[in-house]
Amino acid sequence: MEAAHAHNGHGHGAHGHHYSGLMRWITTTNHKDIGTLYLFFALTMFFVGGLLALMLRAELFEPGLQFWRPEFFNQLTTMHGLIMVFGAIMPAFVGFANWQVPMMIGAPDMAFARMNNWSFWLLPVGAILLVASFFVPGGATAAGWTIYAPLSTQMGPGMDLAIFALHIMGASSIMGSINIITTILNMRAPGMALMKMPLFVWTWLITAYLLIAVMPVLAGAVTMVLTDRHFGTNFFNAAGGGDPVLFQHVFWFFGHPEVYIMILPGFGIVSQIVPTFARKPLFGYSSMVYATASIAILSFIVWAHHMFTVGMPAVAQLFFMYATMLIAVPTGVKVFNWIATMWKGSLTFETPMLFACGFIFVFSMGGFTGLVLAITPVDIQLQDTYYVVAHFHYVLVAGSLFALFGGTYYWLPKWIGRMYDETLGKWHFWLSMIFFNITFFPMHFTGLAGLPRRVPDYNMQFADFNMISTIGAFGFGLAQLIFVYVLVKAIRGAGEKVSDKVWEGADGLEWTLPSPPPYHTFETPPLVK
Repeated sequence: MEAAHAHNGHGHGAHGHHYSGLMRWITTTNHKDIGTLYLFFALTMFFVGGLLALMLRAELFEPGLQFWRPEFFNQLTTMHGLIMVFGAIMPAFVGFANWQVPMMIGAPDMAFARMNNWSFWLLPVGAILLVASFFVPGGATAAGWTIYAPLSTQMGPGMDLAIFALHIMGASSIMGSINIITTILNMRAPGMALMKMPLFVWTWLITAYLLIAVMPVLAGAVTMVLTDRHFGTNFFNAAGGGDPVLFQHVFWFFGHPEVYIMILPGFGIVSQIVPTFARKPLFGYSSMVYATASIAILSFIVWAHHMFTVGMPAVAQLFFMYATMLIAVPTGVKVFNWIATMWKGSLTFETPMLFACGFIFVFSMGGFTGLVLAITPVDIQLQDTYYVVAHFHYVLVAGSLFALFGGTYYWLPKWIGRMYDETLGKWHFWLSMIFFNITFFPMHFTGLAGLPRRVPDYNMQFADFNMISTIGAFGFGLAQLIFVYVLVKAIRGAGEKVSDKVWEGADGLEWTLPSPPPYHTFETPPLVK
């Protein structure tokens, strides 16, 4: 019954006294405080990872080596990927879960309030280890964010720091997921049946199961790398009877569900925003739930589509090709339902809705290039080119990140009780959208023409498109400063005060829920059927 003791505003010391100032944030067990910590941490890491990306793009502005040694360029590539995935996107979604899930199901707090605090404070430790790997002999690992063996078994001590960082961040994810599942299954208000939960809660329930299933797999993979490095095992060393391709199988069995872990909560956010600004209920609620579950299940049987060039048998290539194409079906259902929700609605385009519509448009493009890459003979040509880079940035930047931005603008007024600057929010959207496409759209062309990724230098024929991409990247980076300014301005209390019904629908209702949760005071423990 931790939650019963912890749902007051602040953290407790050993003897139950209240802290204020810094200690309040360190010891807090309040889900809103912890959600805020996650979001600030994610924003910080987003800018760290973004800085590394701009260092990469600066080098690629024109052919030839300008700024960085090739080894350091590869270190930047690796760390940009790891920091963005494990430091920015995932913690941001967990921050949203901490804030919204208890409120949306009518729970007083998360189920395990102290574990909630612990799972957050592991993250800065992991992040420090990750960033510190730049400063050890030999620098950070240059094996790419996928840390492929046998490359990763021969890197310097930066690799070990990265492995420990992944272990710590993985432990954080597993604890957070256990907490979210327990909260959703056991602490819903009376009358809040599973099929009446808001879609954001559903997407997080499914995401949490995915995390518990695949995080130990990643831990196993990096532990095998660690023992290959230091304890004389030969899991991935062909000379000792091991198999380097085994690493890819184990890694991608984690890695493919992981990309759905990074998009499903985004689907949930968009499914909350679209009905509100269309002023009608979500079209096909139950089909959305089933589609989300289908995507999660299918994500486990497509991992080797990342490995079409390793020499697997043709029958295996066919299986992974068709299984991958199958995922397009439930994804298409979701896109159809969002558009059907908007159809004949009384639409208005405030900033959250702009990000949601931008998400649907650009995410669909990313999904389509994913379908292109699923075709085995095509992928053999496009493997490890910039086409792949374009594809996953369309899904993870214009997908996950735009959903996070939309969710922030949507819920921030509820969180702080004040409105953000709508004009600046719209500037943030349009600049982000335009510069995002300037950055990543040309990569489709360079990839189709054969430019390999993770290279610091390239042929003259790619110079123009790379120059365009770099200009776009710096524009996109600068646009995010508007976002920070909007946040600071709103949190400092510049905007007007808002009621609990920020986004008034046409009839004064918010269409965020299929049914509003019943009123409950929590004087008595809720009994869930």
